[in-house]
Amino acid sequence: MTSDSGSGARDERGSGAAAEAIRRYAPMIYGPTALYSLGQGAILPLLPIISREFGADLATAALVTAMIVVGQLCGNLPAGWLVSRLGERYTMATASAVSLLGITGMLLSRHLGVLMLSVFVMGLCAAAFALARHTFMTTRVPLEFRARSLSLLGGSFRLGAFTGPFVSAALLGIFGREQASIWFFGACLVVVGLLVTFGPDPEEKAARAERAAVRPAVDESVEPEDTGEAVTGSIPTRERLGMFATIRANRRVLSRLGLAAASLSFVRASRPAILPLWGLSIGLDSSTIALIVGIAGALEFALFYASGQVMDRFGRLWAAVPSLLLMGGAMIALAFTHDLDAAAMWFGVFAVVIGVGNGLSSGILLTLGSDVAPKQTPAAFLGAWRTITDAGGALSPLVVSGLTAIASLSVAAGGIGLIGLLGALAFVRWVPRFVPRP
Repeated sequence: MTSDSGSGARDERGSGAAAEAIRRYAPMIYGPTALYSLGQGAILPLLPIISREFGADLATAALVTAMIVVGQLCGNLPAGWLVSRLGERYTMATASAVSLLGITGMLLSRHLGVLMLSVFVMGLCAAAFALARHTFMTTRVPLEFRARSLSLLGGSFRLGAFTGPFVSAALLGIFGREQASIWFFGACLVVVGLLVTFGPDPEEKAARAERAAVRPAVDESVEPEDTGEAVTGSIPTRERLGMFATIRANRRVLSRLGLAAASLSFVRASRPAILPLWGLSIGLDSSTIALIVGIAGALEFALFYASGQVMDRFGRLWAAVPSLLLMGGAMIALAFTHDLDAAAMWFGVFAVVIGVGNGLSSGILLTLGSDVAPKQTPAAFLGAWRTITDAGGALSPLVVSGLTAIASLSVAAGGIGLIGLLGALAFVRWVPRFVPRP
């Protein structure tokens, strides 16, 4: 009994010291992520325009833009392997350096195929960068405030996606060329690479703080139990299981809770596909659509930390289920308003509801992945987890397009909403089974 209580006290002191180190080095944890996503957010809206300059038709221009999502899907599993071998810091530095090759290809390419390959490479690197930071947060952040920390990480990604287009518009106004945004992304990558290579390493600082807090409390007269685990407490860089062995060992949680998470990613990704098309179909002009979607996006961004607070205080279900109920219910309700006299008003109302629901889900996929990741093989597991959730997001625009072509946009919105409600039921079923209470 004494040994167990002493071990618990040491764990508490160690996690407290690591938490203090994370707070102290928060700028180094979140700063590179926000900068990376800002640069990427600045070029994403311009990819269709650049593609058109190369002679691409609308379908091909959409394919070029989609290559970054394809790159992320293809990059998650290799990124898990890379993080497990190199660790977080060197993976992020490598991703930044290789992204510069993609930037160079975009600037120098005179062929559409080279442009597509360059965007694909940037998607691969974005997957590696995001998974490295996710793995660090999984291994270092104590459970009691994990959701808040990961909501901040999710907010860092959203910050770039939200502000990047404004930066892009400003650069276009100043220089008049789309290439200015590509140069801006390149500059962001250089700064990120320098920060993660030469700046303080949060992983090393957190591990050192934990060891320093635990060491004085250890009774040296007691022979420590040999658990076979690394004593450094850092991200495992030689995992006991390989990539595919890890996936097989965790196939139950991936096939159940992972699919529930994919449904949330699916509904999220439908928003930028459904809302602009809906506004056009009811006769709104581009500026009105942009204003409504922008207000919804601002609400999403404003709520990202509230999501973490809810998850840490009340549990993961209290963010995941209301989020899907709001988004799914709003999509279904929207499907019945297309031909109403007040269609424009209802479009604005439900766009805001969807934005609130999306904001409440900030960080939930990151948090759930960290909650169920095995302690000894976090990077490999998270690579598989992110592949499943990213696949849900990548599939969504295809489903919207297919349902709209076969039936109508209203049917597409209703179908997306139904998947959201089914996803909420899946979370209610599987979260209590697999996820520990905060």
